[in-house]
Amino acid sequence: MAAGIVEYESAVPWEGFLAEPIGGPAAAGVLVLSGSSGRIERERCRLFARAGATAMSIRWFGGPGQPSGIREVALETFVAAIALLRERGSERVGVLGVSKGAEAALLVSTVSDCADAVIALAPTSVVWAAVGSGRNRRERPCRSGWTWQGRPLPFVPYDESWQPTEPEGAPVSVLGWYERSLAAHPDRLAAATIPVDRTTADLVLIAGGADRMWPSTRFAHELADRYAATGREAALISRPDAGHRTVFPGEVPPPPSTRFDHGGTPEADAELGAAAWPTVRATILGSRPPAGKAGTKRIGRSPSHSQWCGVGEVRARRGNSVVWSPRVSRRYV
Repeated sequence: MAAGIVEYESAVPWEGFLAEPIGGPAAAGVLVLSGSSGRIERERCRLFARAGATAMSIRWFGGPGQPSGIREVALETFVAAIALLRERGSERVGVLGVSKGAEAALLVSTVSDCADAVIALAPTSVVWAAVGSGRNRRERPCRSGWTWQGRPLPFVPYDESWQPTEPEGAPVSVLGWYERSLAAHPDRLAAATIPVDRTTADLVLIAGGADRMWPSTRFAHELADRYAATGREAALISRPDAGHRTVFPGEVPPPPSTRFDHGGTPEADAELGAAAWPTVRATILGSRPPAGKAGTKRIGRSPSHSQWCGVGEVRARRGNSVVWSPRVSRRYV
């Protein structure tokens, strides 16, 4: 029988969800970030909690006081969330992100040493322009997707001439758009490159060769090569017939999108997840040999106004700490 887990919800400073094993906070923590869907990844947090980690997912855009899209999102948001996991008791904290969430996870590890590990699913190797709404995901005027210390990060703009070829109403593949944008802006690539050679975190990269959203396998190899230039080795797990959405063992495959063509098949996506899961779990828990030299992590303080609680209730506070009040528990067999 698997260990039970306790679940919490929060509304301040972000909408979010946290799950951890019954018996107290775990020594390992993970911040779980969705992609451009913006959803809170509750089921994936439960998966990691059952594996023995404290797992948290937050809404990082589209909430109160946040950008409506992935437009100049402050990377400090994720640094603060990681600090909250540290404050909660996690000694080792990883960040797992999918697609645009992977972009965030990778970037955070290059501007701050707050994360011990990065798990990047369907990653990019460059910073992209802001993502807007609508069928073509266009944003006007063209701005960066991210900021650090108030400054927009250099980015690759989207090619203005691209148009989807699918019939109106059919799921759209934007792979060609990203490939065309890379080719159209060679002068922007160097500045927009995600410098994973600067990260102190262990790195795991997971990509499907049949990804129809962007060339994640190409990006993953570029990231791995950049990381290897420092004398460290990233774990790179890929499968040629998998798409954009990796499914780990125990997760329910997402329904087909009516908006985007993610590529792959449910079977291939699940097989990629099964192949990657042992490495992902070991990296989060700290049982995988470290890729880089050990170092001291600078741990920032979480916002004093952060309020996490079991189903919306905090019974007391002591200084900047939160006294948790769990009211929901689940046991999985």
